[in-house]
Amino acid sequence: MPKLDSSVKNVVNETIAPLGISQIRFFAQKFAKVPGIIKLTLGEPDFNVPEHVKQAAIKSIEDNDSHYSEQRGTMGLRKAVSGYLKQQYGVEYDPENEVIVTIGATEAVFVSLAAIINPGDKVIVPTPTFALYLPIIKVLGGIPIQVDTTPDNFRLTGKKLAEVIEREGEDNVKALILNFPGNPTGYVYSEDQLKEIADVIKDKPMYVLSDEIYAELTYGRKHVSLAKLLPGKTILINGLSKSHAMTGYRIGYVAAPADFVVNAGKMHAYTVTAPSNPAQYAAQEALENGIDDPIEMRKIYQERRDYIVEQLNDIGYNTQLPEGAFYTFSAIPEKLGLNDVEFATKLAEEGKVGVTPGSAFGKGGENHFRMSYASSMEDIQEAMKRLRAFTESLEN
Repeated sequence: MPKLDSSVKNVVNETIAPLGISQIRFFAQKFAKVPGIIKLTLGEPDFNVPEHVKQAAIKSIEDNDSHYSEQRGTMGLRKAVSGYLKQQYGVEYDPENEVIVTIGATEAVFVSLAAIINPGDKVIVPTPTFALYLPIIKVLGGIPIQVDTTPDNFRLTGKKLAEVIEREGEDNVKALILNFPGNPTGYVYSEDQLKEIADVIKDKPMYVLSDEIYAELTYGRKHVSLAKLLPGKTILINGLSKSHAMTGYRIGYVAAPADFVVNAGKMHAYTVTAPSNPAQYAAQEALENGIDDPIEMRKIYQERRDYIVEQLNDIGYNTQLPEGAFYTFSAIPEKLGLNDVEFATKLAEEGKVGVTPGSAFGKGGENHFRMSYASSMEDIQEAMKRLRAFTESLEN
Protein backbone atom coordinates (compact mmCIF):
# COMPACT_ATOMS: atom_id res chain seq x y z
CA MET A 1 0.00 0.00 0.00
CA PRO A 2 1.39 3.44 -0.89
CA LYS A 3 2.66 5.76 1.80
CA LEU A 4 2.23 9.48 1.22
CA ASP A 5 5.48 11.00 0.00
CA SER A 6 6.95 13.40 2.56
CA SER A 7 7.37 16.09 -0.12
CA VAL A 8 3.58 16.47 -0.46
CA LYS A 9 2.63 15.94 3.16
CA ASN A 10 1.94 19.64 3.67
CA VAL A 11 0.32 20.19 0.27
CA VAL A 12 -3.25 20.39 1.53
CA ASN A 13 -6.29 22.61 1.34
CA GLU A 14 -5.98 24.53 4.59
CA THR A 15 -9.72 25.12 4.73
CA ILE A 16 -10.64 21.46 4.51
CA ALA A 17 -7.85 19.98 6.63
CA PRO A 18 -9.13 21.24 10.02
CA LEU A 19 -12.67 19.97 9.43
CA GLY A 20 -13.69 16.89 11.34
CA ILE A 21 -15.81 14.12 9.89
CA SER A 22 -19.59 14.25 10.31
CA GLN A 23 -20.30 13.68 14.00
CA ILE A 24 -23.60 12.04 13.09
CA ARG A 25 -21.77 9.42 11.03
CA PHE A 26 -18.89 9.18 13.50
CA PHE A 27 -21.10 8.21 16.42
CA ALA A 28 -23.29 5.96 14.28
CA GLN A 29 -20.23 4.00 13.12
CA LYS A 30 -18.67 3.96 16.58
CA PHE A 31 -21.80 2.72 18.33
CA ALA A 32 -22.56 0.16 15.60
CA LYS A 33 -19.54 -1.80 16.84
CA VAL A 34 -21.16 -2.39 20.25
CA PRO A 35 -22.49 -5.98 20.34
CA GLY A 36 -26.26 -6.22 20.66
CA ILE A 37 -26.89 -2.49 20.35
CA ILE A 38 -30.19 -1.05 19.09
CA LYS A 39 -29.30 1.76 16.68
CA LEU A 40 -31.54 4.82 16.76
CA THR A 41 -28.87 7.02 15.23
CA LEU A 42 -29.13 7.59 11.48
CA GLY A 43 -32.09 9.30 9.83
CA GLU A 44 -32.81 6.69 7.20
CA PRO A 45 -36.31 5.33 6.55
CA ASP A 46 -36.68 1.64 7.39
CA PHE A 47 -39.23 1.17 4.58
CA ASN A 48 -38.58 -0.20 1.10
CA VAL A 49 -38.86 1.94 -2.01
CA PRO A 50 -42.42 1.63 -3.46
CA GLU A 51 -42.63 -1.17 -6.04
CA HIS A 52 -43.80 1.01 -8.94
CA VAL A 53 -40.82 3.31 -8.33
CA LYS A 54 -38.37 0.40 -8.42
CA GLN A 55 -39.92 -0.84 -11.65
CA ALA A 56 -39.32 2.55 -13.29
CA ALA A 57 -35.61 2.27 -12.49
CA ILE A 58 -35.52 -1.30 -13.82
CA LYS A 59 -37.25 -0.27 -17.05
CA SER A 60 -34.68 2.50 -17.57
CA ILE A 61 -31.89 -0.07 -17.34
CA GLU A 62 -33.67 -2.56 -19.58
CA ASP A 63 -34.24 0.20 -22.15
CA ASN A 64 -30.47 0.77 -22.25
CA ASP A 65 -30.91 4.31 -21.03
CA SER A 66 -27.19 4.56 -20.37
CA HIS A 67 -26.18 7.89 -21.88
CA TYR A 68 -25.70 11.26 -20.23
CA SER A 69 -28.88 13.09 -19.36
CA GLU A 70 -29.09 16.85 -19.59
CA GLN A 71 -26.83 18.33 -16.94
CA ARG A 72 -29.67 19.87 -14.95
CA GLY A 73 -31.57 16.56 -15.09
CA THR A 74 -33.96 14.96 -17.55
CA MET A 75 -36.72 17.25 -18.71
CA GLY A 76 -39.23 14.61 -17.64
CA LEU A 77 -38.03 14.75 -14.05
CA ARG A 78 -37.76 18.53 -13.98
CA LYS A 79 -41.36 18.76 -15.20
CA ALA A 80 -42.36 16.25 -12.51
CA VAL A 81 -40.61 18.36 -9.84
CA SER A 82 -42.36 21.48 -11.09
CA GLY A 83 -45.76 19.76 -11.14
CA TYR A 84 -45.26 18.25 -7.70
CA LEU A 85 -44.28 21.57 -6.09
CA LYS A 86 -47.27 23.33 -7.61
CA GLN A 87 -49.72 20.59 -6.61
CA GLN A 88 -48.43 20.05 -3.08
CA TYR A 89 -47.26 23.50 -1.99
CA GLY A 90 -48.66 26.02 -4.43
CA VAL A 91 -45.28 27.26 -5.70
CA GLU A 92 -44.46 27.53 -9.40
CA TYR A 93 -41.14 26.92 -11.13
CA ASP A 94 -40.28 26.71 -14.82
CA PRO A 95 -38.70 23.27 -15.38
CA GLU A 96 -36.57 24.68 -18.20
CA ASN A 97 -34.79 27.42 -16.26
CA GLU A 98 -35.62 27.15 -12.56
CA VAL A 99 -34.96 23.52 -11.53
CA ILE A 100 -31.73 21.53 -11.10
CA VAL A 101 -31.76 17.80 -10.30
CA THR A 102 -28.90 17.04 -7.91
CA ILE A 103 -27.17 14.08 -6.28
CA GLY A 104 -29.35 14.16 -3.20
CA ALA A 105 -30.25 17.25 -1.19
CA THR A 106 -26.62 17.30 -0.01
CA GLU A 107 -25.34 18.38 -3.40
CA ALA A 108 -28.23 20.81 -3.68
CA VAL A 109 -27.06 22.52 -0.50
CA PHE A 110 -23.45 22.62 -1.68
CA VAL A 111 -24.05 24.07 -5.14
CA SER A 112 -26.54 26.59 -3.77
CA LEU A 113 -24.14 27.92 -1.15
CA ALA A 114 -21.29 27.87 -3.67
CA ALA A 115 -23.34 30.17 -5.90
CA ILE A 116 -23.71 32.68 -3.05
CA ILE A 117 -20.69 32.74 -0.77
CA ASN A 118 -17.51 34.73 -1.20
CA PRO A 119 -14.69 34.54 1.39
CA GLY A 120 -15.73 36.31 4.57
CA ASP A 121 -19.47 36.29 3.82
CA LYS A 122 -21.72 35.37 6.74
CA VAL A 123 -24.54 32.82 6.73
CA ILE A 124 -27.02 32.60 9.60
CA VAL A 125 -27.66 29.04 10.78
CA PRO A 126 -30.26 28.45 13.54
CA THR A 127 -29.15 25.56 15.75
CA PRO A 128 -29.67 22.77 16.57
CA THR A 129 -29.77 21.81 12.91
CA PHE A 130 -28.43 19.33 10.38
CA ALA A 131 -24.64 19.33 10.77
CA LEU A 132 -23.91 19.47 7.03
CA TYR A 133 -24.41 23.21 6.67
CA LEU A 134 -21.60 24.44 8.92
CA PRO A 135 -18.65 22.67 7.22
CA ILE A 136 -19.89 23.53 3.73
CA ILE A 137 -20.03 27.21 4.64
CA LYS A 138 -16.49 27.01 6.01
CA VAL A 139 -15.13 25.12 2.98
CA LEU A 140 -16.47 27.88 0.76
CA GLY A 141 -14.73 30.53 2.85
CA GLY A 142 -17.87 31.77 4.56
CA ILE A 143 -18.52 32.36 8.25
CA PRO A 144 -21.43 30.47 9.85
CA ILE A 145 -23.31 32.50 12.45
CA GLN A 146 -24.91 30.00 14.78
CA VAL A 147 -28.11 31.12 16.52
CA ASP A 148 -29.20 29.04 19.50
CA THR A 149 -32.97 28.48 19.23
CA THR A 150 -33.40 26.43 22.40
CA PRO A 151 -34.73 29.41 24.44
CA ASP A 152 -37.59 29.68 21.91
CA ASN A 153 -38.45 25.97 21.76
CA PHE A 154 -36.23 25.38 18.71
CA ARG A 155 -37.81 28.16 16.64
CA LEU A 156 -36.04 31.09 14.99
CA THR A 157 -38.24 34.08 15.71
CA GLY A 158 -38.45 37.16 13.53
CA LYS A 159 -37.27 39.27 16.46
CA LYS A 160 -34.16 37.15 17.03
CA LEU A 161 -33.37 37.08 13.31
CA ALA A 162 -33.59 40.87 13.07
CA GLU A 163 -31.28 41.23 16.07
CA VAL A 164 -28.67 38.91 14.54
CA ILE A 165 -28.74 40.66 11.16
CA GLU A 166 -28.32 44.05 12.82
CA ARG A 167 -25.46 42.79 14.98
CA GLU A 168 -23.58 41.15 12.10
CA GLY A 169 -24.32 43.91 9.58
CA GLU A 170 -26.89 43.33 6.84
CA ASP A 171 -24.32 43.92 4.10
CA ASN A 172 -22.23 41.05 5.51
CA VAL A 173 -25.02 38.49 5.84
CA LYS A 174 -25.68 36.77 2.52
CA ALA A 175 -28.06 34.01 3.50
CA LEU A 176 -30.16 32.31 6.15
CA ILE A 177 -30.45 28.52 6.21
CA LEU A 178 -33.82 27.30 7.39
CA ASN A 179 -34.35 23.55 7.80
CA PHE A 180 -37.97 22.55 8.40
CA PRO A 181 -39.49 20.23 9.36
CA GLY A 182 -36.38 20.30 11.48
CA ASN A 183 -33.60 17.81 11.88
CA PRO A 184 -33.01 17.02 14.77
CA THR A 185 -35.95 18.72 16.50
CA GLY A 186 -38.92 17.90 14.28
CA TYR A 187 -40.01 21.54 14.53
CA VAL A 188 -42.49 22.69 11.88
CA TYR A 189 -42.96 26.40 11.22
CA SER A 190 -46.51 27.66 10.79
CA GLU A 191 -47.37 30.04 7.98
CA ASP A 192 -47.59 32.95 10.45
CA GLN A 193 -44.14 32.12 11.83
CA LEU A 194 -42.73 31.99 8.31
CA LYS A 195 -44.33 35.37 7.56
CA GLU A 196 -42.39 36.80 10.52
CA ILE A 197 -39.14 35.61 8.96
CA ALA A 198 -40.13 36.74 5.47
CA ASP A 199 -41.00 40.22 6.76
CA VAL A 200 -37.51 40.59 8.25
CA ILE A 201 -35.71 39.40 5.12
CA LYS A 202 -37.81 40.91 2.32
CA ASP A 203 -35.85 44.17 2.18
CA LYS A 204 -32.43 42.71 3.03
CA PRO A 205 -29.77 41.77 0.43
CA MET A 206 -29.80 38.08 1.36
CA TYR A 207 -31.18 34.70 0.30
CA VAL A 208 -32.95 32.03 2.31
CA LEU A 209 -31.84 28.48 1.64
CA SER A 210 -34.97 26.55 2.65
CA ASP A 211 -34.20 22.86 3.16
CA GLU A 212 -37.61 21.15 3.09
CA ILE A 213 -36.49 17.54 2.64
CA TYR A 214 -38.96 16.34 5.33
CA ALA A 215 -41.93 18.25 3.87
CA GLU A 216 -44.02 15.10 3.36
CA LEU A 217 -43.49 13.96 6.95
CA THR A 218 -45.61 16.29 9.06
CA TYR A 219 -48.14 15.30 11.70
CA GLY A 220 -51.29 17.32 12.32
CA ARG A 221 -50.48 20.26 10.02
CA LYS A 222 -49.64 20.62 6.36
CA HIS A 223 -46.21 21.86 5.40
CA VAL A 224 -46.03 25.43 4.06
CA SER A 225 -43.07 26.24 1.82
CA LEU A 226 -41.23 29.47 2.47
CA ALA A 227 -41.04 29.85 -1.32
CA LYS A 228 -44.76 30.63 -1.26
CA LEU A 229 -44.08 33.75 0.81
CA LEU A 230 -40.69 34.85 -0.48
CA PRO A 231 -40.30 33.40 -3.98
CA GLY A 232 -37.70 35.87 -5.26
CA LYS A 233 -35.23 35.17 -2.45
CA THR A 234 -35.89 31.53 -1.58
CA ILE A 235 -33.67 28.67 -2.74
CA LEU A 236 -35.93 25.66 -2.25
CA ILE A 237 -34.18 22.35 -1.55
CA ASN A 238 -35.97 19.02 -1.52
CA GLY A 239 -35.61 15.43 -2.67
CA LEU A 240 -36.95 11.88 -2.59
CA SER A 241 -34.81 10.37 0.19
CA LYS A 242 -37.24 10.80 3.07
CA SER A 243 -40.64 10.96 1.35
CA HIS A 244 -40.17 7.77 -0.69
CA ALA A 245 -37.39 6.03 1.29
CA MET A 246 -35.00 6.56 -1.65
CA THR A 247 -31.83 7.50 0.26
CA GLY A 248 -29.62 5.28 -1.89
CA TYR A 249 -30.99 6.65 -5.16
CA ARG A 250 -29.45 10.05 -4.36
CA ILE A 251 -31.94 12.36 -6.05
CA GLY A 252 -32.56 15.86 -4.78
CA TYR A 253 -33.30 19.15 -6.43
CA VAL A 254 -32.96 22.92 -6.30
CA ALA A 255 -35.86 25.16 -7.33
CA ALA A 256 -35.13 28.89 -7.47
CA PRO A 257 -35.30 31.99 -9.69
CA ALA A 258 -33.66 31.50 -13.09
CA ASP A 259 -30.88 34.04 -12.52
CA PHE A 260 -29.74 32.13 -9.44
CA VAL A 261 -30.02 28.75 -11.18
CA VAL A 262 -27.55 29.88 -13.85
CA ASN A 263 -24.68 30.07 -11.32
CA ALA A 264 -25.76 27.12 -9.19
CA GLY A 265 -26.04 25.11 -12.42
CA LYS A 266 -22.43 25.88 -13.30
CA MET A 267 -21.17 24.43 -10.01
CA HIS A 268 -23.47 21.44 -10.41
CA ALA A 269 -22.12 20.73 -13.91
CA TYR A 270 -18.50 21.06 -12.84
CA THR A 271 -19.06 18.83 -9.81
CA VAL A 272 -21.16 15.88 -11.02
CA THR A 273 -21.91 16.40 -14.75
CA ALA A 274 -25.38 14.81 -14.44
CA PRO A 275 -27.39 12.49 -12.19
CA SER A 276 -27.90 8.77 -12.86
CA ASN A 277 -30.60 7.99 -15.41
CA PRO A 278 -32.28 5.02 -13.64
CA ALA A 279 -32.52 7.04 -10.43
CA GLN A 280 -34.03 9.98 -12.31
CA TYR A 281 -36.69 7.83 -13.94
CA ALA A 282 -37.52 6.33 -10.56
CA ALA A 283 -37.84 9.80 -9.06
CA GLN A 284 -40.05 10.94 -11.92
CA GLU A 285 -42.36 7.97 -11.31
CA ALA A 286 -42.46 8.77 -7.59
CA LEU A 287 -43.45 12.40 -8.16
CA GLU A 288 -45.94 11.72 -10.96
CA ASN A 289 -47.66 8.60 -9.64
CA GLY A 290 -46.55 8.26 -6.04
CA ILE A 291 -47.96 11.36 -4.33
CA ASP A 292 -49.82 9.11 -1.88
CA ASP A 293 -46.87 6.80 -1.18
CA PRO A 294 -45.76 8.65 1.99
CA ILE A 295 -49.23 8.41 3.62
CA GLU A 296 -48.82 4.93 5.10
CA MET A 297 -45.23 5.64 6.15
CA ARG A 298 -46.35 8.85 7.87
CA LYS A 299 -49.07 7.00 9.78
CA ILE A 300 -46.57 4.45 11.09
CA TYR A 301 -44.03 7.15 11.98
CA GLN A 302 -46.70 8.98 13.96
CA GLU A 303 -47.55 5.87 15.98
CA ARG A 304 -43.86 5.43 16.80
CA ARG A 305 -43.49 9.13 17.63
CA ASP A 306 -46.40 9.12 20.07
CA TYR A 307 -45.04 6.07 21.87
CA ILE A 308 -41.44 7.17 22.10
CA VAL A 309 -42.23 10.71 23.30
CA GLU A 310 -44.55 9.40 26.00
CA GLN A 311 -41.88 6.98 27.18
CA LEU A 312 -39.07 9.55 27.13
CA ASN A 313 -41.02 12.03 29.22
CA ASP A 314 -42.11 9.30 31.63
CA ILE A 315 -38.50 8.21 32.13
CA GLY A 316 -37.49 11.82 32.83
CA TYR A 317 -36.15 13.20 29.56
CA ASN A 318 -37.96 16.42 28.69
CA THR A 319 -39.06 15.95 25.08
CA GLN A 320 -41.33 18.13 22.97
CA LEU A 321 -43.74 16.39 20.61
CA PRO A 322 -42.15 16.78 17.16
CA GLU A 323 -44.55 17.89 14.43
CA GLY A 324 -42.45 16.61 11.56
CA ALA A 325 -39.52 14.43 10.38
CA PHE A 326 -38.77 11.26 12.38
CA TYR A 327 -36.65 12.33 15.34
CA THR A 328 -37.05 13.13 19.00
CA PHE A 329 -34.72 15.63 20.64
CA SER A 330 -34.48 15.33 24.39
CA ALA A 331 -32.79 17.29 27.18
CA ILE A 332 -30.38 15.39 29.43
CA PRO A 333 -31.22 16.03 33.10
CA GLU A 334 -28.47 17.91 34.94
CA LYS A 335 -28.72 15.47 37.85
CA LEU A 336 -27.19 12.75 35.68
CA GLY A 337 -23.93 14.72 35.60
CA LEU A 338 -23.09 13.89 31.98
CA ASN A 339 -22.68 16.06 28.90
CA ASP A 340 -24.29 14.86 25.68
CA VAL A 341 -21.23 13.03 24.31
CA GLU A 342 -20.59 11.31 27.65
CA PHE A 343 -24.27 10.39 27.93
CA ALA A 344 -24.52 8.94 24.41
CA THR A 345 -21.28 6.99 24.80
CA LYS A 346 -22.25 5.55 28.17
CA LEU A 347 -25.77 4.70 26.93
CA ALA A 348 -24.29 2.85 23.95
CA GLU A 349 -21.67 0.94 25.89
CA GLU A 350 -23.70 0.12 29.00
CA GLY A 351 -27.34 0.50 27.95
CA LYS A 352 -26.90 -0.92 24.43
CA VAL A 353 -28.89 1.90 22.79
CA GLY A 354 -27.35 4.10 20.09
CA VAL A 355 -28.37 7.77 19.97
CA THR A 356 -26.72 10.90 18.55
CA PRO A 357 -25.24 13.54 20.89
CA GLY A 358 -26.96 16.89 20.49
CA SER A 359 -23.72 18.80 20.03
CA ALA A 360 -23.41 17.11 16.61
CA PHE A 361 -26.12 19.56 15.51
CA GLY A 362 -24.38 22.78 16.52
CA LYS A 363 -24.07 24.78 19.73
CA GLY A 364 -27.83 24.86 20.27
CA GLY A 365 -27.89 21.08 20.57
CA GLU A 366 -25.53 20.72 23.51
CA ASN A 367 -26.78 18.64 26.44
CA HIS A 368 -29.48 17.01 24.35
CA PHE A 369 -29.65 13.78 22.36
CA ARG A 370 -31.42 12.77 19.18
CA MET A 371 -33.28 9.51 18.66
CA SER A 372 -34.45 8.40 15.22
CA TYR A 373 -37.77 6.58 15.14
CA ALA A 374 -37.15 5.41 11.58
CA SER A 375 -36.86 1.97 13.14
CA SER A 376 -39.28 -0.83 13.95
CA MET A 377 -41.69 -0.46 16.86
CA GLU A 378 -40.22 -3.64 18.30
CA ASP A 379 -36.75 -2.07 18.41
CA ILE A 380 -38.12 1.18 19.80
CA GLN A 381 -39.98 -0.60 22.59
CA GLU A 382 -36.89 -2.57 23.57
CA ALA A 383 -34.76 0.58 23.38
CA MET A 384 -37.11 2.36 25.80
CA LYS A 385 -36.87 -0.54 28.26
CA ARG A 386 -33.08 -0.35 28.07
CA LEU A 387 -33.08 3.44 28.42
CA ARG A 388 -35.27 3.23 31.51
CA ALA A 389 -33.00 0.63 33.14
CA PHE A 390 -29.89 2.64 32.19
CA THR A 391 -31.33 5.84 33.65
CA GLU A 392 -32.30 4.13 36.89
CA SER A 393 -28.76 2.75 37.20
CA LEU A 394 -27.36 6.29 36.94
CA GLU A 395 -29.78 7.66 39.53
CA ASN A 396 -29.08 4.91 42.11
